[in-house]
Amino acid sequence: MSELLKKNCVPCEGGVVPFDISKIHEYQKKVDGWDIIKNEKKIYFLEKKFIFKNFLESQKFVNEVGILSEKEGHHPDISFGWGYAKISITTHAIEGLSENDFILAAKIDEKTNV
Repeated sequence: MSELLKKNCVPCEGGVVPFDISKIHEYQKKVDGWDIIKNEKKIYFLEKKFIFKNFLESQKFVNEVGILSEKEGHHPDISFGWGYAKISITTHAIEGLSENDFILAAKIDEKTNV
């Protein structure tokens, strides 16, 4: 994971081929506990649920992820409530996963290890 932490997300306007399933599995080994999800449009996402002691901790985490995401210029889908947050990441411009998604996942994980 440390190699991903040293990188920053690169703006993607499309025109890049999304990772195929073998590349996705190669990168999945570099992040901890992220599931690979394929939606009804067959677009791959990274998804992870984080557990916290209460609502305030969930909200604090979500706010930190928001600041990080804005800094990286890469924005996940986030849902949260009492004691949990769920993060889903994909590169919308290419309708699939790219290195950016794994970089953001690694940096989000780092927020839970502080």
